[in-house]
Amino acid sequence: MYHGKPCWFELSTAKGALAEAGAFYGKILGWTTADAGMEGFTYHLASHGGDMVAGLMETPEDCADVPPSWMIYFDVDDADAAVAKIRNLGGSALREPEDIPHTGRFAVVADPQGAVFGILQPLPMDPQPPVEDGAWNQRKEAHGNWVELMSTDPVAGFGFYSELFGWTKSTAMDMGEMGTYQLFSWQGAEIGGMMGLGNSPVPCWLPYFGVNGVAAALDRIRDGGGEVVHGPIEVPGPAFIAVARDPQGVYFALVGPKEVAS
Repeated sequence: MYHGKPCWFELSTAKGALAEAGAFYGKILGWTTADAGMEGFTYHLASHGGDMVAGLMETPEDCADVPPSWMIYFDVDDADAAVAKIRNLGGSALREPEDIPHTGRFAVVADPQGAVFGILQPLPMDPQPPVEDGAWNQRKEAHGNWVELMSTDPVAGFGFYSELFGWTKSTAMDMGEMGTYQLFSWQGAEIGGMMGLGNSPVPCWLPYFGVNGVAAALDRIRDGGGEVVHGPIEVPGPAFIAVARDPQGVYFALVGPKEVAS
């Protein structure tokens, strides 16, 4: 039903830095983190306002050469069929579909240009949760509000994701030397944008989390040992955005009003 919707955000941290990461994002976004209680595997769940909004874990041993990073998951109706389609479209599977007890079936994949993302086939629920339930809610702070793809070939990238998820083109914004910023929609709602690589060394997805007061959040980032890389700048909406790095060097972005709104 929600095939193609951003549905989960997952941080892989350096070994031994899980508690530090949870404290940092708690300071920035007001998240509360707790151990998920998985047997033989430490996985922390971040919550805000009663919603589970993100997962935090140490980078798995079989991915020890991968630097700490955020990964965005998208909802799919059938994880196995989605992986097969990803391969047919020129993408690849980095972790084959497998079950997560009491959650669903997931896989880690990459598009033809190499941007990594996750897919999740949630377990069926009765009744079905409303579309605004969970980690993705563009009207709530501390939730996922926007997703952005930086790619060596954003035109081909849109073709891939459009075929996979049914996304449609929205506004195309001319960014001068930076090229075109192509907004895209899911079920009629704008959820993200695609662009060239910009300053990114490799194709990747960037998550934006909502905040009430971008300027104050940037102060919290600096106080917490992070770094503000870009912004704040005003974007249509109106809203302000900023890109930052956490103390481990992981990029993420914020979006919301510049000052705290009552």
